[in-house]
Amino acid sequence: MAGTDQIRLTGLTVFGRHGVFEHERADGQDFTIDLTLHLPLADAAASDDVRDTVHYGVLAEQVAAVVAGDPVDLIETLAQRIADVALADERVQMVDVTVHKPHAPIPLTFADVSVSIRRTREGRR
Repeated sequence: MAGTDQIRLTGLTVFGRHGVFEHERADGQDFTIDLTLHLPLADAAASDDVRDTVHYGVLAEQVAAVVAGDPVDLIETLAQRIADVALADERVQMVDVTVHKPHAPIPLTFADVSVSIRRTREGRR
C-alpha cells in the first residue's frame, strides 16, 4: 500500500452506550474516534471536486451514527463497525481506526483506554 494518500479525522467525540456493564449502557459516555483513510487522492486534487474524494463531513456523520447507535459490549466491535463504514467507499484501500474510551470503568487513575485496528479492502469481511 506504499504511496497511498491519506485523509485523517481525529478527535471525533460522540456519546454512546457501549460496554459490558449495565451502568455503561444506562448512563453512557463519550467515545473519541480517530480515523486514517488510505486512498488515492490525485483525481480529487486534479478535479478540485469533492465527488472525487471521500467527503469527510459525511464520513464523520456516518461514524457518529455508528457510535451513537446500537450498543456493543466491546470497543473492538465498535472499531470494526467503523472500519466497515469507511471501507464501504470503494476508493478506500485501507483504514486505521482508534476508539478511545477515556471514561472506562477502571478504579485507577489513567488517561485513556483505546483499541486500534487496521483493515484493508482485501481483508474486508
